[in-house]
Amino acid sequence: MLVFGGTGDLALHKLLPALYHLHREGRLHPKMRILALARNTLDRDGYRALAERRCRAQVARADFTSEAWRGFSERLDYFAMDVSQSADFGRLARHLGPAPDCGRVHYLATAPDLFEDIAAHLAIAGLAGPHSRIVLEKPIGHSLESAQAINAAIGRVFDESQVFRIDHYLGKETVQNLMALRFANGLFEPIWRAGHVDHVQISVCETLGVENRGAYYDRSGAMRDMVQNHLLQLLCLVAMEAPVRFDAEAVRNEKVKILEALKPISGQDVRDKTVRGQYSAGKIGGQDVPAYYFEKNVDNDSDTETFVAVQAEIDNWRWAGVPFYLRTGKRLARKYSEIVIQFKPVPHRLFVDGEANRLLIRLQPEERISLQLMAKSPGKGMNLEPVELDLNLAKAFSHQRRWDAYERLLLDVIEGDSTLFMRRDEVEAAWRWVDPILAGWHEHYQSPRPYPAGSTGPEQAHSLLELHGRAWHD
Repeated sequence: MLVFGGTGDLALHKLLPALYHLHREGRLHPKMRILALARNTLDRDGYRALAERRCRAQVARADFTSEAWRGFSERLDYFAMDVSQSADFGRLARHLGPAPDCGRVHYLATAPDLFEDIAAHLAIAGLAGPHSRIVLEKPIGHSLESAQAINAAIGRVFDESQVFRIDHYLGKETVQNLMALRFANGLFEPIWRAGHVDHVQISVCETLGVENRGAYYDRSGAMRDMVQNHLLQLLCLVAMEAPVRFDAEAVRNEKVKILEALKPISGQDVRDKTVRGQYSAGKIGGQDVPAYYFEKNVDNDSDTETFVAVQAEIDNWRWAGVPFYLRTGKRLARKYSEIVIQFKPVPHRLFVDGEANRLLIRLQPEERISLQLMAKSPGKGMNLEPVELDLNLAKAFSHQRRWDAYERLLLDVIEGDSTLFMRRDEVEAAWRWVDPILAGWHEHYQSPRPYPAGSTGPEQAHSLLELHGRAWHD
């Protein structure tokens, strides 16, 4: 496995700790080697020392042992190179020697604007043979046109079956349990449709700001950074039909159908069905935090959105008329990711108390699935209160270590299983829906609405639901 960008945060904070866990549990072939690639002038021992420091900080103390690390570090090597220089790929090819029968994985933990050049240089250097694979981190482009250009450049070098477009949300245990919940149990299938579902909410909320990603984030914004990939992938898993079999092509075929069925949002609909926000100064955890435009590497007059709420609709037989509310933002009051399936109320209300009638799928901070129902509270009279039928995945499987999303996805790459990865037409279908929203914001001069850091977002995001008698599940 060749990790381009081997000294970056992604490689050191996510990829190497995940590979260490896989090594410790005996999941990696004894002959597998990991070569980190970056411009830093390090030798093998220097990189191993850097990797050990970072992995110690990321891996639980009980899981990090000197013996396991010694074994894992034997797999690690480092090669200094500049990925923009074709000649450096020739040096890399000579360093690697003849291609092994088992092939190579090229993991591009770099900025997306380097993807095309790296793929072309790999081909010229003879490092992109039929047994090789390439892993691309999101975002794939910043628009449909740029995504198509990247996909075309990658496609000239690698067959689609060799390309793994990674979205770490799809590696989360609860996300995969969503498929198990839907397709391995007959309980919900009859009511998983417009006739019984009032609406769906998908929220990914963060307390963090842009941290050290200001230069990237200010060009991207929440729509490109989160909605186009993470949130639309979650929407697909909620809304897709059951695949004819559980394999990569069948699953991805159904996801593409959902993306293609998304009702376009353009023109006046952009104003009515979307909300942009940008955080202003406020308090998080009792500490003062600056406004977005005072963050490092962010323009002082930036109109980049740090919050997005969208009312989406799927034009097909199962979901026609059911709104899907998508929401994501930075510097919000709490950090959590969840999916809420709100079922319709009973046709005739016998009791005065409100009704829960919802399925809550929590992705983080804890992984759990709960069905919220109404039940009578003890005592005289029919006083109802919401109660939960709760599946806490951490407790239910407490005897097993919880895998990080990257562990699962890296192992799938090594084994050649692309079920949890995005296909080319999937990425482009997502951009095809997102682009008109971005264009509408620009055409209608829809500036981000300010919201204080530590709040639940702009008031307009609440109005998006309140107009229809609904509310965010906060």
